[in-house]
Amino acid sequence: MSRFRSWLPGLPIAVLAMGLALAAACGSESAPDAEPTPAQTRTVASTPATATPTPAPELTVEELLSAASERLRDLSTAQITMVDEFETGAKFFGTTFKSLEADLEAPDSFHMVVDVVAPGLGFVEIVMLAVGDEAYMKFSADAPWTPLPADQVPFNFAGIGVTLGDIILAMEDASEAGRESLRGAETIQVDGAVTSEDLAHLIRDTDPGHPITLSVWIDEEDHTLHQMLIAGRIFDEDGPETRRLVTIAVDVSVEIELPDIASEP
Repeated sequence: MSRFRSWLPGLPIAVLAMGLALAAACGSESAPDAEPTPAQTRTVASTPATATPTPAPELTVEELLSAASERLRDLSTAQITMVDEFETGAKFFGTTFKSLEADLEAPDSFHMVVDVVAPGLGFVEIVMLAVGDEAYMKFSADAPWTPLPADQVPFNFAGIGVTLGDIILAMEDASEAGRESLRGAETIQVDGAVTSEDLAHLIRDTDPGHPITLSVWIDEEDHTLHQMLIAGRIFDEDGPETRRLVTIAVDVSVEIELPDIASEP
């Protein structure tokens, strides 16, 4: 700190000498040492340093797809929806497909409701149900069940976890396309390329030779598959802009039972 010196040229010498003598006398009386306060004597204990956890390294795109595929292979139950976003897909039993909702239970049981628009009838719900090789369908909630050959069901849900896992692993030129929150889960979007043949085990009677852009949304934490976007033709009759959005909820409560046909009128 800077010091300042005051000059008093008009002060008599005798007065100045007396003031200096008094100052010296006061300075010679030493003040008693003050008792230290508790705050002055308190010793602060040292806190051991807390180690910062090392974050787990992020997976590469290939590792993420592999982890999602393995997660799907353990699937026991699932709920799946599919929406034809532009309604430009091929006809579904002669009707315009809008959407489906399906409850699935491994290894080969499902209950599926398909919403369509039928010529002359308008909005119609087609219901299909299967347990093993036994399958049925009806065209409204009040209609009777009709036996349906299992190979006539347009979707093959047997071993659905393995099927979806194989589709993911078939993606080529896969790359991360962004991150998004879906139904409360933080997901990583991966875009890649497959062909219509790669989907043949899931969607029966696909026509070969059509390139498809496949996008998948995978949970950042447990690598669950939450959503798929299938952009492109699966059937020759599909419009080139056809996009089918599939959402998936795994390991959920479902109840699937064969209908009691004998009790129907």
